Amino acid sequence: MEQKDLMEKIASLAKRRGFVYQGSELYGGLAGSWDYGPLGVALKNNLKNIWWRMFVESRDDMYGLDADIIMNPNVWKASGHVDTFVDPLAECEKCQRRFRADQLPDKEKCPDCGGKMGSERPFNMMLKTQLGAMEDSSSLAYLRPETAQGIFANFKNIMDSFHPSLPFGVGQIGKAFRNEITPRDFIFRTREFEQMEIEYFIREAEWEKYFENWRQDIWKFLETVGLSPKTVSEFHVPVDDLAHYSKKTIDFEFEFPFGKSELLGLAYRTNYDLSQHSKFSGTELTYFDESAGEKFIPHVIEPSFGVGRLFLAVLVNAYTEDEMNGEVRSYLKFNYKVAPVKVAIFPLLKNKPELVAKAREVYSLVKKTIPQSIFDDNGNIGKRYRRQDEIGTPYCVTIDFQTLDDETVTLRDRDTGEQKRVKIVELETHLKSD
Repeated sequence: MEQKDLMEKIASLAKRRGFVYQGSELYGGLAGSWDYGPLGVALKNNLKNIWWRMFVESRDDMYGLDADIIMNPNVWKASGHVDTFVDPLAECEKCQRRFRADQLPDKEKCPDCGGKMGSERPFNMMLKTQLGAMEDSSSLAYLRPETAQGIFANFKNIMDSFHPSLPFGVGQIGKAFRNEITPRDFIFRTREFEQMEIEYFIREAEWEKYFENWRQDIWKFLETVGLSPKTVSEFHVPVDDLAHYSKKTIDFEFEFPFGKSELLGLAYRTNYDLSQHSKFSGTELTYFDESAGEKFIPHVIEPSFGVGRLFLAVLVNAYTEDEMNGEVRSYLKFNYKVAPVKVAIFPLLKNKPELVAKAREVYSLVKKTIPQSIFDDNGNIGKRYRRQDEIGTPYCVTIDFQTLDDETVTLRDRDTGEQKRVKIVELETHLKSD
């Protein structure tokens, strides 16, 4: 299958089945804007919940945070974003279209009209807004371009509230905004996105050990959400290309249909951020080691995940085509843990009240322990199977006339299409086997 065709098929399925819609589509859309539909929200929440459980709730050295999106603008001056958060911009002299200069196949020629491209200039990607009734320099604010600074700005608060011992981390899931010059590749590069980030505070001498620990934990997470190691690789960012705050960064790259691109990052940020905020705020942001009797600014390891990119990678990884019953079938081979619907329950015939009533009874029973279950009686049984396959539902349960006699149901496996009879009282065990 051509990679371009694959991307088109995935985008089409995502809209048709309620995963992702074009933002503001009713009014012609908005570039780089996407809305997550009912199944998209479920998939995205599953990914976030797995991340939160693995990296925050299941650990004794982690704390959660939800910082505000709009912060004091001095935060962004201290972090360096006001001065350095830029992309190279180039404008066509003929059609006035603007592009990221580093993404142009030909630096001299416009990819749209063929006109001559102007010279590059820096473009700050932060989205500005105004707070209050007056629109002047005193009311200037920014929508945060990353969630990390909210953690650094709250370092002292967490120290004062919980008195944690090093090493410890703070995890956060939240929205961030970047005024991308050219949003592209479906939901891969957008102006509004969601991040799952951790700032893990350590002693400088131990940074290599904890960097390696987090590298291994990232691979465990990727395996948990069902991403194949064959499609993900590590790119060690060259020293000359590192961000101003980083001493070492690994980009975990995924084989997207449009090419290998960054999925998430792991960075050693040194103590740059806390040092800057301490300097700009005039507040000491240090850690006191009682055993050694020394005070110092901790260093930081940062694993940073983009929810949208992870969502897209999971979709791409799950998309499968095969042949079943002599027909080509496309379906989403989701890992059970991330599937937005775990099980669908049907009556064999929707015009038989006794079957519908029994199916409703089984559905109510299953939904108590597997909330991501649905009842489906729309169309014939074959169409229901195909619909559930396409949205990635691992199991379908059909209530038929035999159910009324012996309290068994037909359990169908998504991947193989195999069916077997299972007692209703044993159904939960079979469904939770994954």
